[in-house]
Amino acid sequence: MPPVAPMLAKLSRELPVGEFLYEPKWDGFRCIVFRDGAEVELGSRNERPLTRYFPEVVEAVLSSMPPQCVVDGEVVVAGPNGLEFEVLQQRIHPADSRVRLLAAETPASFVAFDLLALGSSDLRGSGFGDRRAALVSALGSAPPPIHVTPATTSVSEAADWFSRFEGAGLDGVVAKGIDLTYREDHRVMWKVKHERTADFVVAGFRWHKSGAGVGSLMLGLYDENGGLNHVGVIGAFPAARRLTLVDEIAPYRMDAGGDLSDHPWGDWAVWAPAGAADASGKRLPGAISRWNAKKDLSFEPLLPSLVVEAAYEHLQGRRLRHTAQWRRWRPDRDPLSCTYEQLEVPVPAELASVFASRNVR
Repeated sequence: MPPVAPMLAKLSRELPVGEFLYEPKWDGFRCIVFRDGAEVELGSRNERPLTRYFPEVVEAVLSSMPPQCVVDGEVVVAGPNGLEFEVLQQRIHPADSRVRLLAAETPASFVAFDLLALGSSDLRGSGFGDRRAALVSALGSAPPPIHVTPATTSVSEAADWFSRFEGAGLDGVVAKGIDLTYREDHRVMWKVKHERTADFVVAGFRWHKSGAGVGSLMLGLYDENGGLNHVGVIGAFPAARRLTLVDEIAPYRMDAGGDLSDHPWGDWAVWAPAGAADASGKRLPGAISRWNAKKDLSFEPLLPSLVVEAAYEHLQGRRLRHTAQWRRWRPDRDPLSCTYEQLEVPVPAELASVFASRNVR
């Protein structure tokens, strides 16, 4: 019965070698599906219900999954060039009418990668190899939007996936021990994720929630039209570093209540208290958090003269998919040189090839 805390993974920079099954790492919402007859519940990574946000997935579960089962997987939205996480995020909306409109316009899929229960059998104590075989038997022939993730015992094939599927928006590769039992909320798998570095303009910052020091630095890149786009943040600084950053950015601070017409994000600072979006509906740095309406996302502007080198995993559209990691200041770099062109953008792979794969070795 829900909730069930999902099994987690530890980060590795190399693929582990041994008795492992390797899978692509999907970039969506982690989701555990519970079905008992006509009842379906979709549980999130934090054990919160996702059911109301994905009615098309619920319908697919009722039509394609066994009448009693618990399945671990990922909810994703696939577009013409790969997975679209930003589109997926739009589904977390309070209005049911909006959710159902998006379900029709940009339907989600469910990618299954583990089977926790089938009928009256609790499979969590079985090895992953056995659970994988049972998953393929139960869902291997299920029609879209239900899919079983590809899996392989070949390290070379997993390495090929790691590079080739990145263009389709996948996040890396996961390695699971063949004999691994399902251990809730324990980091007992391995994940190998993409990382590269680039130089970014720092044009704003947010205070840490404790009030002591800098919580995050807001990153920008110039586009082909000369506009400075907010692409993400650097965060998770150690306590001591948060304090030293206050002094380092002090010469670049601007009066948030003054004239910000010369700042590329000046209008955003004005709109921030209302949690506004621009005319296209794009969320702005001061907007209300979709996950926590009480979270303060207001920011203080900085003169766009600072350049920082940061590590990042990959782009999702025009933004960084995950929080970037600090590397160093780059006083030798011209801010105007911090453009999208410097980023290594992988050639898109056809997502259909991933979805069509039935690799069950």
